[in-house]
Amino acid sequence: MSKEGGCFCGNVRISYEGEPVAKALCHCLDCRKITGSTYSTNLIVPSAGFKILSGTPKTLTKVADSGKEITSHFCGDCGSTLFRDGPSFGDNKVIKVGIMDDLDALDDAKPAAELFTPHRVGWVQEVPGAVQNSSM
Repeated sequence: MSKEGGCFCGNVRISYEGEPVAKALCHCLDCRKITGSTYSTNLIVPSAGFKILSGTPKTLTKVADSGKEITSHFCGDCGSTLFRDGPSFGDNKVIKVGIMDDLDALDDAKPAAELFTPHRVGWVQEVPGAVQNSSM
């Protein structure tokens, strides 16, 4: 069964099928900027089961905190980042969980790992049981 999500204005819609290969919080400075918050909550899903259902996201490619290129795919109208991809993720897409339609998506995305933990803000605690990584 596919799971769907979209940007704030609804112009860009995505879906994925199958189980995520990973669930992770990222505390890198890029994720702070694109979420406007303390970290991002991410599902890493195989590209084979990922689809853009409607709209055409704009893209921005830059060198990430990891030192590798990463591309953000976002709505050109409302600015919502929907997903990211790049060499660090192989043939996978990194979906920002907050864009998913299912109200339980964030509960279901309990991370198994946290990335760039030295950048975690002091008042956010580590997720119990999640592997703590200082980088990607």
